Amino acid sequence: MASKKKKPAPTNIAAQNRKARHNYTVLEEYEAGICLLGTEVKSLRKGGANIVDSHADASDGEIFLLNSYIPEYNKTTMYKNHAPRRPRKLLLHKKEIKKLTGKVQEKGFTLIALDIHFNEKGIAKVKLGLCKGKSNYDKRETEKNRDWDRKKARIMRGED
Repeated sequence: MASKKKKPAPTNIAAQNRKARHNYTVLEEYEAGICLLGTEVKSLRKGGANIVDSHADASDGEIFLLNSYIPEYNKTTMYKNHAPRRPRKLLLHKKEIKKLTGKVQEKGFTLIALDIHFNEKGIAKVKLGLCKGKSNYDKRETEKNRDWDRKKARIMRGED
């Protein structure tokens, strides 16, 4: 029986939230579509988007991405441009929405946007992480483990 091929990591990343993995423990990852206007897509392709403080929230059976910043596209008139910090609807299956809504209502869980990327078809996607906040002790422990792994790799290569 043939084994399933893993999808390669997205190479066309428009925005990334690097602090998320430092401040939160990512338990599960989901890929969701995102409803964007034309000027938002053009602005994402150009770069400059920021999702450091963004998170997803459920309301009325839908999930919205809040607090993400996609700058205005400067090559259009001001009447056809978008609001940079507007809530954006995320596209998920109903079962995923119900599951995520239930998890987010539990204490300590939140949905964090990890990155916005374009898939191989050129469609904008958001990678969401179901996260639980880390305490300062957990952050120090993670840092300690990373340092030890680096040190082990140096010893194995014979540099140290």
